[in-house]
Amino acid sequence: MSRVVVGMSGGVDSSVAAWLLKEQGYEVIGVTMQIWQDEDACSVEENGGCCGLSAVEDARRVASALGIPYYVMNFKKEFKENVIDYFTGEYLSGRTPNPCIACNRYVKWEALLDRSRAIGADYIATGHYARVEQLGNGRYTLRCSSTPAKDQTYALYNLTQDQLRHTLMPVGAYSKDEIRSIAGKIGLAVADKPDSQDICFVPDGDYAAFIRENTDREIRPGNFVTPEGKVLGQHKGIIHYTVGQRKGLGLALGYPAFVLEIRPETNEVVIGTYEESLTDTVWADQINFMSVEDLTEPKRVFAKIRYNHKGAWCTAERSGDRIVCHFEELQRAVTPGQALVLYDGEYVLGGGTIQ
Repeated sequence: MSRVVVGMSGGVDSSVAAWLLKEQGYEVIGVTMQIWQDEDACSVEENGGCCGLSAVEDARRVASALGIPYYVMNFKKEFKENVIDYFTGEYLSGRTPNPCIACNRYVKWEALLDRSRAIGADYIATGHYARVEQLGNGRYTLRCSSTPAKDQTYALYNLTQDQLRHTLMPVGAYSKDEIRSIAGKIGLAVADKPDSQDICFVPDGDYAAFIRENTDREIRPGNFVTPEGKVLGQHKGIIHYTVGQRKGLGLALGYPAFVLEIRPETNEVVIGTYEESLTDTVWADQINFMSVEDLTEPKRVFAKIRYNHKGAWCTAERSGDRIVCHFEELQRAVTPGQALVLYDGEYVLGGGTIQ
């Protein structure tokens, strides 16, 4: 019997994932990853999400109901180094990070898989809406969820071949309604628990305040400028802005103004028009290929430039250690630090970090 460690967040998706795998004959062990940095129980409880004490208690109750062993494992160190430090560093460098992608690759997979192997597990599993498949060329890749509206492959594009080989994602074959229905039928108390939405370690959404608290770097005001360098006003500090942003700029220019670029070396935020915020070319580095070993010639693919992007057609090709995508329609708010994820039909071809 194969042993699988299921990452349990206390939510309905990971809870049903554990049940589905048990039904399929796996030896299932439930694990909640303790990643929150604050030792104060009240603070942890307030932060909720996949990090709070309520997540642990919900997961523990589900594991008990399913009759599976359950453990809480401490991953605070890995989370701080790979997610929090990365998150603050990217904003201070004028980029907009995606902490969930970093957490998936380096904490939920790399760190959890290492510990799971140490206790004799063959696989790890999660409640993500995606499917792992091995293709005819021998490579493992992600296939989009059977429910496009819930698909989570974008945030998982960075997983390695070894990680995918040892991963199970049973929820990807179901719709959210079906998962809630299963949870209700088997009597799980979390059947109607709301989905967590925000970045778990910034539950109030105030990224700038979080960064101020987690860096000794001085956050200085600077100038809003046009692409040509004309000063338009003063900003509050570059951590308050992201490329593509329109609201909250505090500028009255007589036309809709958008953030075009953030220049940490001069502490400037470049402002321009909607038309100036459009481009048909996107560059990405730190490439991770999934369905193919490499991109040997230009290929027409479907690509997403942020999590909630509906996607668009482009031609992708290698350029040294980078990928360049030429889109067939102009794209708005191409944001450095976010992920460019390429799809070949229903399968993730690969992706990288937008420059």
